[in-house]
Amino acid sequence: MASHEKSSVEEKGSIDEEKGVATPPEREVDLANNVQARIQNPLHGIPRAKLVKHVEEFAKEKGLEDKVELFTKGALIAQNPGEFESMPELSEEEKEFIRRETTHRWSQSRDLYLTIVICSLAAAVQGWDQTGSNGANLSFPQEFGLRGAEGTVLPNQDRNDWIIGLINAGPYIATCLIGCWLTDPLNYYFGRRGTLFWCGIFCTFSVIGQGLAQTWEQLFVCRLLLGLGMGPKATTSPVFAAENVPANIRGGLVMSWQLWTAFGIMLGFSANLALQGVGDIAWRLEIGSAFLPAVPLTIGIYFCPESPRWLMKKGRYLDAYNSFVRLRNSELQAARDMYYVHCQLIEEFKVLKGSSYIGRFIELFTIPRIRRATLASWVVMIAQQMCGINIIAFYSSSIFVEAGYSSRSALLASWGFGMVNWLFAFPAVWTIDTFGRRNLLLFTFPNMAWTLLAAGFCFYIPAENSARIPLIAFFIFLFAAFYSPGEGPVPFPYSAEVFPLTHREMGMSWAVATCFFWASVLSLTFPRMLSALGSTGSFGFYAGLNVCAFVMIFFLMPETKQRTLEELDYVFAVPMSRHASYQLTTFLPYWIKRWVLFDRTAKLEPLYNFDEVESHTQKA
Repeated sequence: MASHEKSSVEEKGSIDEEKGVATPPEREVDLANNVQARIQNPLHGIPRAKLVKHVEEFAKEKGLEDKVELFTKGALIAQNPGEFESMPELSEEEKEFIRRETTHRWSQSRDLYLTIVICSLAAAVQGWDQTGSNGANLSFPQEFGLRGAEGTVLPNQDRNDWIIGLINAGPYIATCLIGCWLTDPLNYYFGRRGTLFWCGIFCTFSVIGQGLAQTWEQLFVCRLLLGLGMGPKATTSPVFAAENVPANIRGGLVMSWQLWTAFGIMLGFSANLALQGVGDIAWRLEIGSAFLPAVPLTIGIYFCPESPRWLMKKGRYLDAYNSFVRLRNSELQAARDMYYVHCQLIEEFKVLKGSSYIGRFIELFTIPRIRRATLASWVVMIAQQMCGINIIAFYSSSIFVEAGYSSRSALLASWGFGMVNWLFAFPAVWTIDTFGRRNLLLFTFPNMAWTLLAAGFCFYIPAENSARIPLIAFFIFLFAAFYSPGEGPVPFPYSAEVFPLTHREMGMSWAVATCFFWASVLSLTFPRMLSALGSTGSFGFYAGLNVCAFVMIFFLMPETKQRTLEELDYVFAVPMSRHASYQLTTFLPYWIKRWVLFDRTAKLEPLYNFDEVESHTQKA
């Protein structure tokens, strides 16, 4: 493995005859320390005769001899994706398939969209699970003797506030401590589909158990069991989608995780509102109704093709090819993407030796390329909790009651928050792959900070003033409108794409565990924070965390838009110190000149340099 001192570019021109992959004739990018920030196609520079020979050997070795001609065409396109029009080997029909990747990029196969629908169901389950307890918070504490009747303070109320927070935090505690870390072995033995089936089972029966709980201890245990389904689901579903979707629309489709999580949140709020008037069992129905979307998830997952990248990792190349064919519009595209992934996997396995569970975890922090992805995913995931969205998602009904709403009005306002959260997530489907992940966050975090602060200050308005309640709701809704196209959709697809295949399950486990650990901290502490600091102090605290998150993202989060999962190896081989230095010394002065001083002659020197073959246009 290369050390930090080792040059990132070596003079080489060798061809690995056994692996069927050649290094570039002049330079090789070091995946551990890509100081010169070059993005390189693993097929770049291989002579045509050598490439054809390697494809023939690959097809013979993997039992795909009858597809040699198809894989040869695919390899030639993968090597020079911008020159397919001049390739005599391709028919006009085959060229049209490649053209449509640009001209009709949303025209994808039925099975690809089925995969996205199932992953969206998994997200809806996640969202509904989060908000079922939101409405239940208004009544289950009274049923279990944790809170007195309205206006009554119990002698041990401080202790009870912590218990209420613990119950709400239960799924997130189990997720970050156990659930997420089950992802690697579950994926290893059962694949992406089998893991999501496991999650569907836990997200069905544990939720029903919550609705039947007779003591707060039973409710807490059921919520812990829910975390065993939520963790692997939140970890696997974005990876499953990311591995199946072409690079040019990956962000837009994979971010459907957040879009449909927001939809699930809105459905949960809708159920809370609809069930609010049914009597003492209302909270049981509110918290138990979240099993509904888990049933079609559990059944539908086996109608989806397995991830071809996972199948290739297991050596099942014929199954991987059949899966690629179901996920692409033509066999040529399937062959091209499969051979490109195969070549990059060989390069990854040379550098990244994740041979054991513990070994892969340690390598998240010891291999430079993976360590940078680990840091970036940690930043974007912890930022989701720092922004304060979940104090609203978990406790909005309680917050609105404190603002002066009745219980029903509080649930109605919470439903409005859920609707805004969902509707404003739609623009990110288009902007995440054009405006970019990083730019979305840098734009939205400052706006989340001031809207949250404004909502907190509105609590200073006297209770008898008619402007108090609508202004609080307005700024909370505005906060959600900024969150939904930015920090809402970005963290999960970003974390799903930044790790190499060898460490993707373990890396995503780390990222999601980070998210849910801090979600559990937030859920556990907010009832007590609200009692101690009040709404103004609590909102102000999270407004300040938004500013901190903005700084972390600016320096520590590389852009990933429209890069193949394989090209990202080279992006994250750039030392983070170089990335941070570029942002401070190059990008920031440019931004000030261009947008503050309105100097239209200002030019931005790019961070990444590209090889002559622009592999970033490859649609793998």
